[in-house]
Amino acid sequence: MRIAILGTRGIPARYSGFETLAEELGARLAARGHDVTVYCRRHPDGEGLREWRGVRRVVLPALRTKRLETLTHTFLSSLHALGSQWDAALFCNGANVVFCPLLRLRGARTILNVDGLDRERKKWGPIGRLYYSACEALSTFVPTVVVTDAHVIERYYRERWRKATVFIPYGCELPRVATNGTLQRFGLEPGKYFLYVSRLEPENNAHLVVRAFNGVSGDWRLAVVGHAPYAASYVAEVKAAAGPRVVFTGGVYGEGYRELHSHAFAYVQATEVGGTHPALVEAMAFGHGIVANGTPENREVLGDAGLYYAPGDADDLRRKLESFAASPETCTALGEKAAARAHALYRWDDVTDRYEALFAGRSA
Repeated sequence: MRIAILGTRGIPARYSGFETLAEELGARLAARGHDVTVYCRRHPDGEGLREWRGVRRVVLPALRTKRLETLTHTFLSSLHALGSQWDAALFCNGANVVFCPLLRLRGARTILNVDGLDRERKKWGPIGRLYYSACEALSTFVPTVVVTDAHVIERYYRERWRKATVFIPYGCELPRVATNGTLQRFGLEPGKYFLYVSRLEPENNAHLVVRAFNGVSGDWRLAVVGHAPYAASYVAEVKAAAGPRVVFTGGVYGEGYRELHSHAFAYVQATEVGGTHPALVEAMAFGHGIVANGTPENREVLGDAGLYYAPGDADDLRRKLESFAASPETCTALGEKAAARAHALYRWDDVTDRYEALFAGRSA
């Protein structure tokens, strides 16, 4: 089949879960003999790359503003895609539902991955939330198929919109590495730091994690991995609240990202919006003891293989972190349980099987 993937920042994956999906799914589909194209935005890591892991890259511009970057890039990508005949097109992000008809009218099966309930993200004002609400309604009839990555979101669409969606989560296979050059660069010691990975945006609660960690006794460190292009004031607020034991690495990818996971003591998942978060699934696969925000989505993914803190409660998060620090054997036992759960439920080959079926018009 000829398959297009639109609506992400592109590959190599350097930002969020959608980029990881585009890379891991695209590479596996290409390895199975499909002709796959991912539409990409300009990024230094991709300069000069016409192909990545067997997937064709098409690089197009976008207006670099918080509200318009995704929409303008997906619009230009959709116009470009009109020049080819596609069997299927995967649109990532519910905001891009308005572009699905362009390729659907050309005969392509259009699959829309809506992610979570993006209208709940704190970065959006009234207009942004209204737009996302309208996109939810449009998603009930505009694309051929809607994909949700968590049963909580699947249930929401069924109850709120009477819309049947297809549940497909994310995969998690990332190998451990023995190297530690990235740790040395940031002054981290193996087994002596908690790891937090996320875009530094308010609904991902980096400020709460930092505040909670400041109260954890001992010589532990906290590695905060991630960045956000349109949240400079929030990032500055988080850094100002951090104590001297907090290390901000910015975005780290590839080998360096695997190093940070491979040598971490435990992991913190603080997101409050979205469905299945790839970073949580990856942390599970690495066998981390995990302390997670007790949202329904995080509980669905992690099950009983971790500890939960009450949403918004920094003191409760601090107590959970201290319980791991005081009882490494509990942390290790929960990490082993998380790894087993991840490998049973979140495999990229299974994810690819299900998307491949949807692209071919079969049930996933």
